[in-house]
Amino acid sequence: MDYNMIVLDLDGTLTNRDKMITPRTKAALMKAQEAGKIVVLASGRPTAGVQPLAEELELEKYGSYILSYNGGMITNCRTGEVVFSALLPPESNRKIIGLAEEYRVDILTYEGGDIITNNAECPYAIKESAINHLPLRQVEDMASYVNFQVPKFLMLDDGDYLVTVEPRVKAAMGKNFSVYRSEPFFLEVMPKGIDKAQSLARLLERLGMKKEEMIACGDGYNDLSMIRYAGLGVAMENAVLPVRNAADYITASNNDDGVGLVVEKFML
Repeated sequence: MDYNMIVLDLDGTLTNRDKMITPRTKAALMKAQEAGKIVVLASGRPTAGVQPLAEELELEKYGSYILSYNGGMITNCRTGEVVFSALLPPESNRKIIGLAEEYRVDILTYEGGDIITNNAECPYAIKESAINHLPLRQVEDMASYVNFQVPKFLMLDDGDYLVTVEPRVKAAMGKNFSVYRSEPFFLEVMPKGIDKAQSLARLLERLGMKKEEMIACGDGYNDLSMIRYAGLGVAMENAVLPVRNAADYITASNNDDGVGLVVEKFML
């Protein structure tokens, strides 16, 4: 099969334990782009948190794409145009923030290049800030302040407690919202029907490509949908078991050039 697009999760997939792209993987991806292949960075991170890696791989030069917020937004790196976005309706913000207050968990969302939160001391908010290299800004009254559309909220607490909060928030928000944990300590609240696979289907349609031309590589639960959907679904050696089971192919770990090996084997 002629694979013309590769879709990459970031943390645990494209980047190694130091959050860096290994030289072999970078060289393979640059060579693939020079040969006309499309690279898509697909992450739960906000767009601004993906940008540094997009710049390192020169995606703007080759006209590749960022799929951020787990599929909530697709950005054309060459033009900066947002080609798809799904945002929470502003009238839902108060309810979501109210649930966080009710269950005494911290909460964050995004505004421009900032992460805004009710508690800048929260270790999980600090973690999200570090992952994305974005500043944390504390807002005293989140419910009054966040009166604009946002892609998602993250509720933050220890995994043992969030596991009890998750079903309650799910029930309270109802069927028009997607509520799930992307990490034990992150409970995401997003618009319904947003995942990596559904947004990739939109991108492929826009580009006039078939899913059979696409490779998707990932390691975590939020990568399952795209690994099942892609022409070639690839699990990293370090992937969670359901991702390994769903994959067509298992590559080396993120610390051992796993993505680079896939590009060399299937695209170059």
